[in-house]
Formats: sequence, C-alpha cells, structure tokens
Amino acid sequence: MVQLGQRAGRGPASLAEIALEEDLPRAYLEQLVMSLRDAGLVHSTRGARGGYELSRAPGKIRMSEILRALEGPIAPMVCASEDAEHAVICDRSSRCTVNVLWVRVRDAVTGALDSMTLADLIPSLGVSPAMPAQSIPTSTLTGALTRT
Repeated sequence: MVQLGQRAGRGPASLAEIALEEDLPRAYLEQLVMSLRDAGLVHSTRGARGGYELSRAPGKIRMSEILRALEGPIAPMVCASEDAEHAVICDRSSRCTVNVLWVRVRDAVTGALDSMTLADLIPSLGVSPAMPAQSIPTSTLTGALTRT
C-alpha cells in the first residue's frame, strides 16, 4: 500500500514492480491485493500498462481499514473482537473479569490505527518517521491497561 501511495496519481503499478521493490514474492502480493480490492482500497487496470492503484488518495485511507482488510477484525484476543459472534466462540465472555482489559487494548490499538492514514507512512506526503503525525501518550495506553 505504501508503494501504491508513493505512486498515487501516476497510473497503475504492476505487482512485478512492487515485488521487486519490496523484495516480496509476487504470488504473496497477489493474495494481498485481492483482499485490498475486495475492501475497495485498490482497483486494477488490465493491459500492457495495467496494474493496481489506490481507490482513494493516501490521506483518505485509514491504517485501520488496511489492517482489517488484510487481517480481519482488530482484536488482541477473540473475546475482544468487534464481531458480535465472539460470544459463540467463548462462552465465558459475559462473566470474564479480564475481558475489559482486552477490550481496552483493542480500543487503544484501534484508536492509534484510526488516527493514522496511509499518507503518514509515505515520506514525501506524511511526517518523517522520527516525528509521527500523532502519537498516543504513554499515559493513555498505561491508563487503558490499568483502569478497573
């Protein structure tokens, strides 16, 4: 996605180019791009100059969207999944005393991912890695983990 973001507005990029640039197997990228396409984050163009490009500007694509497209629901434990079906998987979730911890961890991670866009990871568009656009204060994460 960062490769596509760097090429935004310059036409489609082939998976062969991205595979070479990122030193990744093309077959692996083909699997990833299917999930990204199904989520509406990229679209493809066929033909000799075809390939993939972002469906929206990098600044309009939240990192949480990308992670959900590639990995599924954001949850440190199945009992903290955003998916309502988690209760079927774990019958203890309604009486679990640790569930509140995992839900808060999930919410902190989701908040961090929602606060960043793909543009934040593109050096020419975002902020340098040494100075993140938005960071979550340690006290916020600590508070999320220690509140009872």
